[in-house]
Amino acid sequence: IATAQIDLTTAQGHYPVRAALILQRPSYLRLEMLPVIGTPDFYLAASPDQMNIFIPSRGEFYSGKPSAENLERFLPCPMSIEEMVMILSSAYPPPVEKNMAYDSYPEGSLVRIEMKTTSGPLQTIWMEKNGRVTKLVRYGSDGREVYQAQYDDYAPGSSLANSIKIKWADLVTSVFVKYSDLKVEKAADLSVFELPVPAGAKIIK
Repeated sequence: IATAQIDLTTAQGHYPVRAALILQRPSYLRLEMLPVIGTPDFYLAASPDQMNIFIPSRGEFYSGKPSAENLERFLPCPMSIEEMVMILSSAYPPPVEKNMAYDSYPEGSLVRIEMKTTSGPLQTIWMEKNGRVTKLVRYGSDGREVYQAQYDDYAPGSSLANSIKIKWADLVTSVFVKYSDLKVEKAADLSVFELPVPAGAKIIK
């Protein structure tokens, strides 16, 4: 659970926003954009099988799968909900490919881990010896870099980075997230990741 300052840069411009975030690995997310005054005008709630988005000013409620394609219609971040949740929680997306090969070796004070398939590299991770991730590079099916994430500002004894920057290979798109009021809670109730249809809203699949 955290409040975050998010700076999003795309070819269309720069968008600084404040948001309330609730994350649970591997793919539960709730995001509310916080205006300077008034109530949020963008709500997103996602679980492994469902993503709902409500935009009050338009009276529109969107419902669909938590795919990268659906998410990109609203947030110009070409990644799936699971990738986003894992990165925003200071981890890395778990590989789902079969016949994975791992190479691990020291690089300075860090450990470098390369994950590969028969078709090429999947992702490379740098982490501290205590397991805290410092950098991730993700590759596409063609072996080219898709994006990289940098994890910084870990509090002593914490496994969560207070600042995370994701940069896409187009050298234009980036997201910088700076957390405040970051806290970890243990809870079995997943209802916070559900978003009921408000009365009178137009439902769009």
